Amino acid sequence: MPDNTVVIICGPTAVGKTALALQLARQFDTAIISADSRQCYIELNIGVAKPDAAELAAVHHYFINTHSIHEEVNAGIFEELALAATIDIFKKRRVAVVVGGTGLYIKAFAEGIDAMPSIDPGIRKRVIESYQEKGLAFLQKEVAEKDPAFWAIAERDNPQRLMRALEVILASGRSINSFRKGKKREPTV
Repeated sequence: MPDNTVVIICGPTAVGKTALALQLARQFDTAIISADSRQCYIELNIGVAKPDAAELAAVHHYFINTHSIHEEVNAGIFEELALAATIDIFKKRRVAVVVGGTGLYIKAFAEGIDAMPSIDPGIRKRVIESYQEKGLAFLQKEVAEKDPAFWAIAERDNPQRLMRALEVILASGRSINSFRKGKKREPTV
């Protein structure tokens, strides 16, 4: 294997990703970076399939039990932390293992992700509550009116994407499209 190789293991829940990652980490005497959007939370222990205590003791893991549910963690934050972890691993080892089922985290790590504006928690709360009270039709109407550029290409039945677009335009005054550069990052590690 050439120097500075990252092995990425991804896929759906319960297909053996953790076992394979542990096997490879032991074989290459290296660490694992978790690309799971929920395993990073200290308070979440049920339904997140974290490695058990023996597995965590056997191989160093990054991004497991590192954040509180009260902290914002997203693909952009993961990208920064995972790249820093990879650089840290490469100081001593030539292989790093990234494992997880959060596709956006894998994509952010491998290709980079467009920088999005931070969203005030009050805006996020209002958007979520409005959706819960008024439904998908409300979201569709709001996005169509406030962000017609995004609406033209939107997945119109996807409430998560519509809420995100609405949050961005309310927080920044700019279409979510204006933040999407579509340029992939050159590998830096």
